[in-house]
Amino acid sequence: MSLDPWLLDRLCCPLTRTPLRYDEAAGELVSEAAGLAYPIREGVPVMLVEEARRIDPAS
Repeated sequence: MSLDPWLLDRLCCPLTRTPLRYDEAAGELVSEAAGLAYPIREGVPVMLVEEARRIDPAS
């Protein structure tokens, strides 16, 4: 599944307001600044900090 580039350009991390990186293999939007990965469920990004998973800073 791919994410619409137009949408990706407009989304940002709700915690840090920084750009997100799309990890297609994991189906997540990654905020390097916050150390969080936001899931994409059924093609819809879930931009809730409570739903994000912590990531290793080296990821």
